[in-house]
Amino acid sequence: MSVIRVEAQLTPGQLLEAVAQLPRSELKRFAEKVLALVPRQDRGRLSRTESSLLKKINQGVPEDLQARFDALVAKRQIGDLAAAEHDELLSLTEQLEALDAKRVGYLAELARYRRTSLPDLMTELGIKQPPYA
Repeated sequence: MSVIRVEAQLTPGQLLEAVAQLPRSELKRFAEKVLALVPRQDRGRLSRTESSLLKKINQGVPEDLQARFDALVAKRQIGDLAAAEHDELLSLTEQLEALDAKRVGYLAELARYRRTSLPDLMTELGIKQPPYA
């Protein structure tokens, strides 16, 4: 391992001059370590794309839609669901499934953007996979 003598306080230019003195093999290892620092520093910052996708992913189901769905499911469970309400429940179920599909699409897009797998991204975001998936 080479030892390079440098001043205690360095400008980026001075640091670059000092690093340029390293033998090729050590310079390569040093460069790899420097490049590994960039993602660590960027972890706290989100790009516009990530921010937009996360906003879409975290957008909940409209309260009125969820409340009506829950009410109809409760009526179905006690056997008090009229035919028209059954049709409405089917329609709401399709709407909720469409919203879920869009959300999964946004998750997949974010996973591609971050170059990770969908399951790893979901774990990172604390999103549990539904039992029926």
